[in-house]
Amino acid sequence: MKTIHLLAAASIAVASGLGATRAHADELTLCWAAWDPANALIELSKDFEQKSGHKMSFEFVPWPNFADRMLNELNSGGQLCDLMIGDSQWIGLGAEAGHYVKLNDFFAAEGISMDDFIPATVTGYAEWPKGTPNYWALPAFGDVVGWTYRKDWFERPELRAEFKEKYGRELEAPNTLAELKDIAEFFQGREIDGKTVYGAAIYTERGSEGITMGVTNALYNFGFEYDDPENPYHLDGFVNSPEAVAGLEFYKQLYDCCTPPGSSDWYMSENIDAYKSGQVALQMNFAFIWPGVNADPNVGGERSGYFPNPAGPGGHFAQLGGQGISVVSYSDSKDAALEYIKWFAQPEIQSRWWDLGGYSALRAVVEDPGFATSQPYAQTFLDSMAIVKDFWAEPAYASLLLSMQERVHNYVIAGQGTAQEALDALVADWVEVFEDEGKL
Repeated sequence: MKTIHLLAAASIAVASGLGATRAHADELTLCWAAWDPANALIELSKDFEQKSGHKMSFEFVPWPNFADRMLNELNSGGQLCDLMIGDSQWIGLGAEAGHYVKLNDFFAAEGISMDDFIPATVTGYAEWPKGTPNYWALPAFGDVVGWTYRKDWFERPELRAEFKEKYGRELEAPNTLAELKDIAEFFQGREIDGKTVYGAAIYTERGSEGITMGVTNALYNFGFEYDDPENPYHLDGFVNSPEAVAGLEFYKQLYDCCTPPGSSDWYMSENIDAYKSGQVALQMNFAFIWPGVNADPNVGGERSGYFPNPAGPGGHFAQLGGQGISVVSYSDSKDAALEYIKWFAQPEIQSRWWDLGGYSALRAVVEDPGFATSQPYAQTFLDSMAIVKDFWAEPAYASLLLSMQERVHNYVIAGQGTAQEALDALVADWVEVFEDEGKL
């Protein structure tokens, strides 16, 4: 029934004029990060150009510079971008500062229902305030931190026998963080095919968001909470709880024991390079990399496997990535930008988005009976999206992020102080931010 409803909505959209060439053609600029999915979106958007008569331009910025560049553009009221695929954490700022057009009336007029998208992506990419039906974006790219592993190494009989003798279990994709650390230690410094390899490539980058997007995958699963669920913005005892301290200590242990030399400032691209070049057995990274891994001549096909972020003693979560697509309020072509969103929401376009390497958040796509077997990583994507948790999406997100980057990197990478001291200092930083915001 869901698919029938969506197809009907798509038919209405085409009948309402999207399929006809307009007398007046606009040039739209879509702003996003510079990565493989952006290239897929260029290809996908050729269909929109052909059907609408509008011309698409793209402004893509590398991830380490993406937030600075695009948040500066928004905060200055710039007119570069008509459409913005902004990071999930920006939604509060985009809404409260007036950067994004509120889409509720548009969705209602066009029959676009947020019930038709993966619930976590609606909460993460579209809603502000969280938990309310106020929408500032359409879920555009579902993403989540997961893991890639050298399946071919795991299947070697001599390694399987040695691992089982040492740990008393089979060498398989881990179900828990403790098992993951065992595997990383097992491979650390080992010689495979005449080359020294290492356990795991994990996020350690300080300059933008990297180490935060990595460490949360441990913190969440040990029991870290952003605030008191019964008392919003009350942080003490949650951000710096004993469980959170243990999670931060675990991440440092993983870094100290099991990562390649020189990996003190790594994020997505460095982890990809380490994995594809055969340096590591395990790679932490967002799911967007999996199509590229699968197609890689050195590690692709049956040589690689995929698994969700493993559970910890306090829960089972994974850091949400991904983005929604918004209409920038400063655009002179808002009507044409809304046409793009209407086109992008169609089930047939979302299905092609998945085929090209984009991660659709449309339930009609991901709940299709054939989806889980459509790619080797499709089931892992579904399993991962079912356990997502996100960073603050507050308007002051950037200040909150900078503090966490500093406090966590200083402890995990630089070895300064204790985990308790790092999280206590983070609480103090965040309390100051929320006091300045008038929320405490």
